[in-house]
Amino acid sequence: MSKLIAITGKGGVGKTTVSALLVKNLVSAGKSPVLAIDADPNSCLDAALGVSVSQTVGQAREEAKLASATDASVSKRELLRIKLEQGLAEAKGFDLIAMGRPEGQGCYCYANSILKDIIVEISSQYPYLVLDNEAGLENLSRRIVQKVDMMVLVSDASNAGLQTLLRLHELAGEMHISYGKLALVINRLRGGKLPGRMDEIREKTKADIEIVLPDNEELAAFAESSRSFLEIPDSNPVYKKIGELII
Repeated sequence: MSKLIAITGKGGVGKTTVSALLVKNLVSAGKSPVLAIDADPNSCLDAALGVSVSQTVGQAREEAKLASATDASVSKRELLRIKLEQGLAEAKGFDLIAMGRPEGQGCYCYANSILKDIIVEISSQYPYLVLDNEAGLENLSRRIVQKVDMMVLVSDASNAGLQTLLRLHELAGEMHISYGKLALVINRLRGGKLPGRMDEIREKTKADIEIVLPDNEELAAFAESSRSFLEIPDSNPVYKKIGELII
């Protein structure tokens, strides 16, 4: 049975880096093929993984809408399904599908429904699915997925980041998001000392896993030069630590 790991947190805390390094860990551990799902409209997981997405969900939605207006022989739903499957980026050990931005008027509700169906249909082909969310829990609340094997909340060590982490945990409860395990990832820690309010966060979240990632110059250099995180050496301490998220 496939296992789904959903990664979320406030903007700028390193969710996509964590997602990309988790995909690398899974592939290296022989858990491939992995399905990486970029549910952030800004769509940057493909660059982090060194692949190119030819068709996002947003683009497919617009093209299917236009095509169905001129060809009544195929339903808009089927056209969207075909275009989404064509847009799946294939790489060694993993595939990737990206949400992207809508290119016209209207909401994502219809495209979300199709994406949900496709994930259900093809998930059996993948031992692991890694879902890189946009900031917040919007995608989970729209029920792109209904059950998560592990929800990973990512934050930096700032007070604002940790406050957002607590709020996201509260929202998960309010939205009745089902998850098997909860992991906290404190990213880019400097000085090696966790903030004092971590005891409060542990008490409120009852997290199953806590991972602390040090600020890492090698990762920063890769990001600045737009190099794929798949090229990060296996000896990198952040990469090795993220391996603890494999369930």
